[in-house]
Amino acid sequence: MAGTTPGTPRVLRAMNDRAALDLLLEHGPLSRTKIGKLTGLSKPTASQLLARLEAAGLVVATGTTEGRPGPNAQLYAVNARAAFAAGLDVTPHRIRAAVADITGATVGEFELPTPGRRAESVVRQVTEALDGAVKAAGVTRSDVHRLVIGTPGAFDPSTGRLRYASHLPGWHSPTLLDELAAVLPMPAEYENDVNLVAVAEQRLGAAHGHENFVLLWNEEGLGAAVVIGGRLHRGFTGGAGEVGFLPVPGTPLVRQVTKANSGGFQELAGAQALPRLARELGIGGVAHGPHAEVATELVARAAEADSGAYRKLLDAYATGLATGLASMVAVLDPELVVLSGEVIAAGGEPLRERVLAELTELAAPRPRLVLGSVREHPVLRGALESALATTRDEVFDTSR
Repeated sequence: MAGTTPGTPRVLRAMNDRAALDLLLEHGPLSRTKIGKLTGLSKPTASQLLARLEAAGLVVATGTTEGRPGPNAQLYAVNARAAFAAGLDVTPHRIRAAVADITGATVGEFELPTPGRRAESVVRQVTEALDGAVKAAGVTRSDVHRLVIGTPGAFDPSTGRLRYASHLPGWHSPTLLDELAAVLPMPAEYENDVNLVAVAEQRLGAAHGHENFVLLWNEEGLGAAVVIGGRLHRGFTGGAGEVGFLPVPGTPLVRQVTKANSGGFQELAGAQALPRLARELGIGGVAHGPHAEVATELVARAAEADSGAYRKLLDAYATGLATGLASMVAVLDPELVVLSGEVIAAGGEPLRERVLAELTELAAPRPRLVLGSVREHPVLRGALESALATTRDEVFDTSR
């Protein structure tokens, strides 16, 4: 609201407009009377507000109330087509893209396989994935207000280069961000993938309403997100939460961790550790394949077992997770720890209970420990939520 004075009628109108739009996003279609009651505005003021927002293309009339005493009332809703936002979830194997309208509804999705270490243009991959989602949404690139791209590791703000993700081929060019900016018609932001899972859980899931929490993620790799005072803590180089490199008891020290792309915690409780541990416990028939898929299957079986080697496997995995969590909890003392990712989710409540019991023994603070509840494409959902938050701030600002 640059150029305006706090307390002026223009600013107050803009504040009321935003409050009404947020209520419509939260509750869905509302009548003028209901909006007035929820905002504390008089009927004439609520009518003026709705007329203003309708003229600006931000709300639309959607129908009337039915089944109530008295005359039917006109209902209003946020105009879903007022703006669109996009998100990308990048892994070494594929790029998953989606477009959402300003209400948060996903209106187009696309997945682009990117196997192997081909010297293929990352710029071309990004634009192809984005265009696939845009086409599925029935819009154009120029309709997308903002794009958020989630990747492993993080782009160092001082150099613009991707760090902590040597396994992501093609993404380490020092000119990559400039090249992408040159071809993308909308502003683009880049965020660590696990941080975006935390955004999704904070907006829509198990961390909703929490200002201080840690999210531990386990799929192909181990990672964490740290939220302090309601905001992501990224660290000086963007490396906050790269806990896979954390030295922990129970494994030899891993030196030159960025070259090894691993560390003690990853070796103790990462996806690649579970097949090895299963074989050591005498569990036969351990499949060969991607670490995360094999680990997920093993943990799912272990969570259903009543005794034997699978029970020992689940106990050992829980102890490994709690060992790394104890260090984080001791430093951060969060109010909540969210356990997320396919491998952890496969263990469900039996795994959560074991991790909690172990963490209680290993750490002095006593945070709540919960399972993540955003299960479907959480990185992508977080990217969309992040892009939508900025889009709404800009599009809903009627003080301009």
